[in-house]
Amino acid sequence: MIRRWLFNRIPVASGLLAMRSEGAPMLGEPMTAAGFGIAVQCWSFREFTLFEAIEMAALAGAGGVEMFPGQVIGGGHGKAKLDPGMDTALFDAVAARLDGFGLTAYNYGVADVPKDESRARETFEFAKRFGMYGITTESIGAIDTLEKLSAEYDIKVCFHNHPKPTKLWEPETISKAIEGRHENLGFCADIGHWATCGLDPLETVKKFAPRIRSFHLKDRAVIGEWTHDRPFGTGVIDLAGILDEVRSHGFAGNVSIEYEHNWKTNLCEVAQCVGFLKGYSQSRT
Repeated sequence: MIRRWLFNRIPVASGLLAMRSEGAPMLGEPMTAAGFGIAVQCWSFREFTLFEAIEMAALAGAGGVEMFPGQVIGGGHGKAKLDPGMDTALFDAVAARLDGFGLTAYNYGVADVPKDESRARETFEFAKRFGMYGITTESIGAIDTLEKLSAEYDIKVCFHNHPKPTKLWEPETISKAIEGRHENLGFCADIGHWATCGLDPLETVKKFAPRIRSFHLKDRAVIGEWTHDRPFGTGVIDLAGILDEVRSHGFAGNVSIEYEHNWKTNLCEVAQCVGFLKGYSQSRT
């Protein structure tokens, strides 16, 4: 059951609780009928522990999560944080938490992955143990190592973009780096950051859709300046058009909702985003 802290810290959660069956978590589907997975990037719930974030993602109706490095695990594990080097007991505890709420661990990131193969392998082993689809990273300088291990483990490497002046804000930088390389290498398209940089997200997706492997999906009020995230469908970004475009190229990855606003009270907004994606999926089948 959802613990009392959720009522205290997120008063609006009571409406969502009505959607749950008595005494059981509300389970999402690993893949939608439209062929992609709906995830919550746990960074959306960075004010909470990983155990709490997993519970909240399930409450919002998502099918899985994208976990990020360094989040405090919680659940009686003290100050232990999520990390590829964590011990087996912690791994098992996180895996059991995911299983208990019927969630898939889709991705891990944004993670720094070193060039050194033995050290990089630790991250891939971590992802493999969770059965992850991909690793989200900006470690473009380690691309040779990433390509080798991505092919070996059959795990996608999804290069993420932050806004300018970061090194990967221009999508052409990623495109040129992965050109001619293994198909497991591609974009984690953060369309909100593209919008902040003045790039039209739909037109940008049209240029690079064949190599988009995952999303950090956002909606915004305007394009060309920073505005806070909004529930999907209430801003100006053509999210349905973006999903139509990548699906026309066979996209079958995960769409991670990364909601960087109202950090302590955004559960209902995240749930709205999940609802949008589920509605989109139903309308396309």
